[in-house]
Amino acid sequence: MPAESDDLATPRPVRGRGVAAIALIVVVAGIVYGLDQLTKALIVQNLVEGSTQQLLGDLLQLHFVRNPGAAFSLATGMTWIFSIAAVAVVGFVVWYARRIRSLLWAVVFGLVLAGALGNLTDRLFREPGFARGHVVDFIQVWGFPAIFNIADVGITVGMALFVLLVLRGVGLDGSRRVTESSVDATTATAPDTAPDDGATRP
Repeated sequence: MPAESDDLATPRPVRGRGVAAIALIVVVAGIVYGLDQLTKALIVQNLVEGSTQQLLGDLLQLHFVRNPGAAFSLATGMTWIFSIAAVAVVGFVVWYARRIRSLLWAVVFGLVLAGALGNLTDRLFREPGFARGHVVDFIQVWGFPAIFNIADVGITVGMALFVLLVLRGVGLDGSRRVTESSVDATTATAPDTAPDDGATRP
């Protein structure tokens, strides 16, 4: 009987990690999405389109533009295509989130979800029309060729963290993938534990 109760209790931590990961996705996505929409509303209310306001001299400026293309003002004139792509990204993140057990992966999904939703909201509800709306961009950094917004930052940071986790072999459940190189390194540094056969050494 004790053995059976232990077996029944084993999945609970896994389910717990899954709930925590989903909760973190929601929290991260909610914070970044809210910040994105709030900053866009403030920009639209307080700046004239095309105007520039310095925050840190030329290093960091607010430059209000309306972007009909993708992130960082790329591929202008194809707004409806990116609206469809954003819907697909949101659907994928929501559907795949149930598999997440790693909190780091939850942050990745939350950032990407917030970024996709932030710019999708603009494309759906801003002028000139549904699924053709122009995204509000306003962050300009010296030396960077494009103007962007908080949603773009969320997507960029999320994808950078995605690449880092993949390179480090971190799975969606938080486990680390064991590679041949890591096994070889472990073997090379392991102490000699061969049993003593009792033979006299010179």
